[in-house]
Amino acid sequence: MKRRDPIRKLATICLALPEATEKAFGGHTTAAFRVRDKIFAMENEHDGRLAFTCKAPDGAQRILVGSDPGRFFVPQYVGPKGWIGVWLDHAVDWGLVADLVTDSYRMIAPKRLAAAIGTSAAGQP
Repeated sequence: MKRRDPIRKLATICLALPEATEKAFGGHTTAAFRVRDKIFAMENEHDGRLAFTCKAPDGAQRILVGSDPGRFFVPQYVGPKGWIGVWLDHAVDWGLVADLVTDSYRMIAPKRLAAAIGTSAAGQP
């Protein structure tokens, strides 16, 4: 698998959501996925490892990181706000990634757009 393949899969999941866009974050080349210019998921590289971060429901960060710290982490800067980090440099559960991204989108998107996706996960690659 090429190093950027997981980011392409993440982009497919994110961009399947209503009005989702991809835009670089600040002056970086890091991909940030947004709805109406609010970030709901972002590519992340930490200590040379490929990952992404997204907003998580209350308590999810503690549960996920506590249950599987090899797969999840508390991201720098946004971690204290409840965001979760997911490593993408190992066998990835893309169904779980789609669920996490969809939950994040629902928390960030305007209510009308969040309601448009119902209860199903985002499109999976």
